[in-house]
Amino acid sequence: MLKLTDKVALIMGCGAVAQGWGNGRTMAVLMARQGARIFGTDLNLANAEETRKLIQEEGSHAHVVQCDSTKAHDVERVVNECFERYGRIDILVNNVGLSQPGGPVDMTEEVWDAQIQVNLKGAYLACKHVLPIMRKQGAGSVINVSSVAGLRYVGKPQVAYAAAKAALIQFTKTTAVIHAAEGIRLNCVVPGLMHTPLLDNLVQKYAQGDPEGFLARRNNQIPMKYMGDAWDTAHAALFLAADESRYVTGTEIVVDGGLIASTP
Repeated sequence: MLKLTDKVALIMGCGAVAQGWGNGRTMAVLMARQGARIFGTDLNLANAEETRKLIQEEGSHAHVVQCDSTKAHDVERVVNECFERYGRIDILVNNVGLSQPGGPVDMTEEVWDAQIQVNLKGAYLACKHVLPIMRKQGAGSVINVSSVAGLRYVGKPQVAYAAAKAALIQFTKTTAVIHAAEGIRLNCVVPGLMHTPLLDNLVQKYAQGDPEGFLARRNNQIPMKYMGDAWDTAHAALFLAADESRYVTGTEIVVDGGLIASTP
């Protein structure tokens, strides 16, 4: 089950911000294990290369390139390169994202604009160039990685990130309806408070000098009393990429240990 044999997966944001298993790296490795040919991008090429090495060490195939997902010409270039290399794109994963703290009063306009660009515009640009390819194929699965911050206030003042991730969910739903009759599915994976390499950055931004207390609060917020990891996100994405989810579109899988269900 959940085989992706000979499918081509374009994964935007396939690296990790530090050594370890971030969402993009884990999704790339897992999909490669299930038979997909991986075309990965990252703003930092060295991070993408590390993912490529992990995949190739396991005997699977991957090709990676540098890409700034907020730049239209960059995204168009990598989509064209992926299609020219493989002749099709079966799976698109929009995983690029970044959180900055602040509310509308103390957040600069530059930070607001950058957050919307990274967390929302990148997915729009990738869909803009990949969906016509999927339309001609008559099939395709797009997986957008949102966040529980787009569903609830989860304890961190990150208004631009939350707004962008909420918009990404509605972007996914609306676009899914538009393309449903063409055999193209769009869904969201919505991770909760996860323990990934990105957590080190969050500790620096939000812990206020108490990293142990910050981590303890995150664990205690979750009904299951521990944070998930990138493999939990990746397995949800794998289901949405595979043919077993052929009747699933315009929705989201929340991967959060019960956090949203327990949050008013």
